[in-house]
Amino acid sequence: MYSLRNVNPMVRRIRVSPQSALQRRSEQITALLQQVLSVCLYPELLHDDTLPGDVRQRAQRLLGECDGGSVGSYTDSCGLPHVQRSVAEFITGRDGGVPSYPRNIFISAGSQTALKVMVKLLVRGEGVSQTGVLTPQPCPHTLPMLLEEVGAILVPYQLREEQGWALELEELHRALTASRGHCRPRALYISNPGNPTGHVQSRKSIEWVIQFAAEERLILLVNEVYQDCVYGEGREFVSYKRVLFEMGQQYSEMVELASFHSISNGIMGECGLRAGYMELVNVDPAVMVFAETLLCTDISTPVTGQIALEIMVNPPRPGDPSHNKYTQEILTNRITLAQNAQRAWEFLIGLPGVSCQPVTGGIFIYPCLSLPPEAVEQAKSDGLEADVLYSQTLLDEEGVCVGAGCEHGQREDKYHIRLCVLIPSATLEKVLARLGSFHLHFLDQFSQHA
Repeated sequence: MYSLRNVNPMVRRIRVSPQSALQRRSEQITALLQQVLSVCLYPELLHDDTLPGDVRQRAQRLLGECDGGSVGSYTDSCGLPHVQRSVAEFITGRDGGVPSYPRNIFISAGSQTALKVMVKLLVRGEGVSQTGVLTPQPCPHTLPMLLEEVGAILVPYQLREEQGWALELEELHRALTASRGHCRPRALYISNPGNPTGHVQSRKSIEWVIQFAAEERLILLVNEVYQDCVYGEGREFVSYKRVLFEMGQQYSEMVELASFHSISNGIMGECGLRAGYMELVNVDPAVMVFAETLLCTDISTPVTGQIALEIMVNPPRPGDPSHNKYTQEILTNRITLAQNAQRAWEFLIGLPGVSCQPVTGGIFIYPCLSLPPEAVEQAKSDGLEADVLYSQTLLDEEGVCVGAGCEHGQREDKYHIRLCVLIPSATLEKVLARLGSFHLHFLDQFSQHA
């Protein structure tokens, strides 16, 4: 019998995520349906004149790329060639003409799958020679588990909360120096815009990071899944690839870069369709062969997700029947996101015992909680972090599901929660009202125990 003792030791060492436990408590399910995907799933709709002509034409073209004209078919491990071309064209347009090539595009079942492929390629050695990955603190809550699973060492570097969660070059040097003797860092992970912090890097900051990676011979792993969600005044998204190529051949022909994007986050938010892409820059073609090999172990990315990805990178254009409607929907979503982020920030900083940095991008807000010592002691006696106790109690009493900061690599003397603001404004108001009422009650409850 295949018992627990036979399970891969690296898998057994993976820590169970408190955030996963919170998500299991929540039964909120969102179902979204796109017109193009509907036609691809039910081709009879190709003859439905009530659907816009460009919707039916696109669906017919995409079905023509599938074996047997069906979304139930397999595709190449790297994805449908048509989708790879669309992604490359999107990147070229986004980066002001810096060329992107389909052969460097790898379609995956979400950005995390592609990230795992890259880290697997990097991992080698044992002890002091084991591969390390410089990782921001706080970071996406699934990242530590991913690194553990593939046998990489997490090398933490702290983002500066008091400076709006900025990345500091001095901190990267400190983290790298501190790691020596424990592992061998081979990669630097960046989230821009930041998850869960909402920080958007400036062009100058990106240049510093690229120079650092070049000096230390580190591969850049850049998560850019929130690139369409930048709304802070004076802020704009600039891709690492664009900055890399604008820094001249000294960097553009040397620094290895893997960048990631996905339909799961940002304005699209189609999490369940599972599709994203990875672009590799300056990576040895022989290594890229193994990237494709590892993707092959997942068979292929679901065709339905690839179709949604193609829509994201190649939306309706001016003159298309669907263009006005699509543009209006995207604009409305972006305005709502920006207003929600501002509204949530204003509300949270008005609560006692809460501080919060303004967010300039992404879909989360990440407030810091000053919790009563009695709450911290209660959490310890329950075997929990204080922010996990707070989050679980909030979910149980008010039905509001937030992320606990301990999952994101916060400092030991700090407590945070992660709140998503990419929701309808009316829903946000209900969430904030429940959160505010709960927060005051939580503080009062434990203060009375003093």
